[in-house]
Amino acid sequence: MRKIVASGKTIEEAVRNGLHQLQTTEDRVRTVVLEQPSRGLFGLIGTREAKVELEELPTPYDHAEQFVIEVASCMGLKVKVSGSDSKDGFLLEVEGEDDLGQMIGRRGQTLDALQYLTTIVANRYSDKPVRIVLDAEGFRERRRKTLEELSDRLADRVVKTKKEVTLEPMSPQERKIIHSQLQNHPLVRTFSQGEEPNRRVVIALLERNAKEKIGE
Repeated sequence: MRKIVASGKTIEEAVRNGLHQLQTTEDRVRTVVLEQPSRGLFGLIGTREAKVELEELPTPYDHAEQFVIEVASCMGLKVKVSGSDSKDGFLLEVEGEDDLGQMIGRRGQTLDALQYLTTIVANRYSDKPVRIVLDAEGFRERRRKTLEELSDRLADRVVKTKKEVTLEPMSPQERKIIHSQLQNHPLVRTFSQGEEPNRRVVIALLERNAKEKIGE
């Protein structure tokens, strides 16, 4: 973690200056006052500024990254984890020298389970809800494209046969992909049924004058 010393006319100003240097917020640092401000003769000569030491605190993402690395190690995998913000949450991308297939699992089931556990770990060290998206070797993007193509094919089948199609159980994240892909389809609608972890997406014919039902 980074540690700096910042100064200012007041303690508050010194802290603000330090936060600006670290590009962070006060709740993410440990602050130690090194010197109190003082005024010299007549309030002008020998004036001494305040000095504070700011040390960055570990973020919940540091703990999440370490957790993934440790789990991978138990699988016999040596990996590198990098984090970044994404529209769906904080993205942790896993890369490794070995094949990460066992970490991904069948249709991403192992990766989804690890993502769930990693989210729990991150939230233990955060004062506000944290959402983690875990990816390995670009699996999420490949899976998204697969589900979008599947959605289109099944929608065509529903239109031709006039019979609804029920997909296999999926995670909320994957069900959302199906719903989003078909939400503007002129002839079909989608909805989810069942309870987790066996909740499924249903693609059905959009009957005339029927109200479209789209859900998570």
